[in-house]
Amino acid sequence: MIKRLLAAGALALSVATTAYAEPLKVGFVYVGPIGDHGWTYSHDLGRQLVEETFGDRVETTYVESVPEGPDAARVMRTMISNGVDMIFTTSFGYMESTVKVAKENPDILFEHATGYKTGDNLAVYSSRFYEGRYVQGVLAGHMSKNGKAGYIASFPIPEVIRGINSFYLGATSVNPDFDLDIIWVNTWYDPSKEADAAKVLISQGADIITQHTDSPAPLQTAQKAGVLGFGQASDQIKFAPKAQLTAIIDDWGPYYVKRVQAALDGTWKSDNTWGGMDTGMVKMAPYTNMPASLQFEAIKLATEIESGAFKPFDNATDADLGGMMQYVEGIDAKVPSN
Repeated sequence: MIKRLLAAGALALSVATTAYAEPLKVGFVYVGPIGDHGWTYSHDLGRQLVEETFGDRVETTYVESVPEGPDAARVMRTMISNGVDMIFTTSFGYMESTVKVAKENPDILFEHATGYKTGDNLAVYSSRFYEGRYVQGVLAGHMSKNGKAGYIASFPIPEVIRGINSFYLGATSVNPDFDLDIIWVNTWYDPSKEADAAKVLISQGADIITQHTDSPAPLQTAQKAGVLGFGQASDQIKFAPKAQLTAIIDDWGPYYVKRVQAALDGTWKSDNTWGGMDTGMVKMAPYTNMPASLQFEAIKLATEIESGAFKPFDNATDADLGGMMQYVEGIDAKVPSN
């Protein structure tokens, strides 16, 4: 295949100084459906912002509900055969496939969400979701009558464990005796399974439900049971207006626009981006179903995290956080093996 490259100088230039002819063709690989109203939904909003920003300078395409593993490599290769210049793979489990296909195609730009392996033509990016989890934990500590929350977890990987730990640290900063029950569902998106997990946690006394899975089913289950909860990856208030306290909003759009612009300019370089509230990659939905005084406290805490005045893990380095595979002291459970 002949790539449509416009060299910014000598022919031997690296990817970082190579501009791509317009329209730049950009592919997105999604782990869930774009209608999950969570993780994939948020990434697709970012893709739409790319289209709105660049118009006919860019063409985007996507494949949704791609299983983590060999299928991801197949999808990427199909995209490449169809002429894409740049691919965003948007789930941790795509890491090895992305690394492999990137090595096979050095003239294609690759970006992998939540991974840690880079290459000359492979960048990684993520956001500090755990910052929002801490705020949620503080709210749970105040709002739980039983002093107990239920956490629906997807897979035992560092980003999920960081979130659990941060939530627990936030809750116990308010109530040192706070209890957290965790159910691992081993899926990113399965509304029925997520709802069943929420029902079990509620039956065990949890009156706050939170999740690192992608459908609004746990939050809807919480509302039906008369308990409270948090949205995931986007503002899910419309699904449970009486139950949602807030939600972490993943805002990928500005990052996608920036990286696509770099490809168009010929300034793209491999990088490792880990943005938080300070960059706008992590935002909080409006605080609802709580006293005004607690809304004020949550806003104040989020502002302190954004400014760097407060850190949920005050003594942890980014290396510590990136490899976090154990619960913090006080969580009465063991992390399951992969």
